[in-house]
Amino acid sequence: MARRKRRYVVPGVEEGMQAFKADVMKREGYAVDPNRPDDVKYEVANELGVPLKQGDNGGLTTESVGHIGGKIGGTMVREMIRLAQEQLVNKEQP
Repeated sequence: MARRKRRYVVPGVEEGMQAFKADVMKREGYAVDPNRPDDVKYEVANELGVPLKQGDNGGLTTESVGHIGGKIGGTMVREMIRLAQEQLVNKEQP
């Protein structure tokens, strides 16, 4: 099965999103290489007890892989919401 290439709706934001992921996951206590922020998934997988490895992971269930992505993506979404709320509060203050 070919690996799918995710595309952002807004062109040119990939680098910023990768930096955001690295920053958010670092604040969560994970060791993140800013040059390879996607590699944090291996640390998250290890923490969750999911045997994720580089290369073929065809033996993993969708549910177990979803736990990894959910942990990372959920953390990023919570931070985006927090930042948006902060901006709204700052905008409303005179």
